[in-house]
Amino acid sequence: MNTKAVPEQELPGAQLLPTERTALGVLGSALLLSGLGQRGVGRLVLMGLGSGLGYMAAKGRNPLATALKIQQNDSGEVMVREAVTIGRPVDEIYAQWRDLPNLPRIMSHLERVELLQGNRSCWTAKAPAPLNQVTWEAELTADEPGQRIAWQSLPGSQIENSGEVLFREAPGGRGTEVVARLSYRPPGGSFGAIAARIMGEEPAQQLRDDLMRFKREQELGYNPTTNGQTSGRADAGERKPEPAAQPKPTSAKTQNMQKKGEQ
Repeated sequence: MNTKAVPEQELPGAQLLPTERTALGVLGSALLLSGLGQRGVGRLVLMGLGSGLGYMAAKGRNPLATALKIQQNDSGEVMVREAVTIGRPVDEIYAQWRDLPNLPRIMSHLERVELLQGNRSCWTAKAPAPLNQVTWEAELTADEPGQRIAWQSLPGSQIENSGEVLFREAPGGRGTEVVARLSYRPPGGSFGAIAARIMGEEPAQQLRDDLMRFKREQELGYNPTTNGQTSGRADAGERKPEPAAQPKPTSAKTQNMQKKGEQ
């Protein structure tokens, strides 16, 4: 079964942060006032832009982010939810996620996770330029063996984020249903999320790809690599070269005909 995104109506749209609403309101008002002093097309353009920004500030939603299907809650956190069914027992799948240092093998944006004291850990992840890399500390907020794990970044982290993974038996004994929910607060609010999307940092697609790669690893026993090759069971996909075709033996009759032709 392929991964599936949560239906759009289950998540709120792209919300503007209070600071974004204030900035848009001020900018919209400035454009309106500037438009009043203009004539012709310039007046229409400035007043149209000012009215549009004022409307966005009043509604508190970013239509561009909504069009790009960027889902944010009221506090400005981007939310992602993906699910996949894996043909392995629940306990095995849970153990893979519960081993926090193992998470970079599952989630491609992570570089490493180091265990600290208690239920705390230090996470390092890839980030778009100019940051390139971000580090934060997190703590486990839930650990229900075979059912659920959840984590939350600590106050003061470079990137505020949280995650939750649910595990349950799939109907018909088909293995394990894994539901992953991630949320993070992008720098720059909804406009920062738009910039990340334009630069190719699409969290929903990234999580979807990660879950599908994890599914293949658990079910097939190998990891696809960036070169399109496989590791783990190297002989499985290799084909031995076929022997070169041997010339067919020439019959005596054919040899006699060839000799007569030469004469």
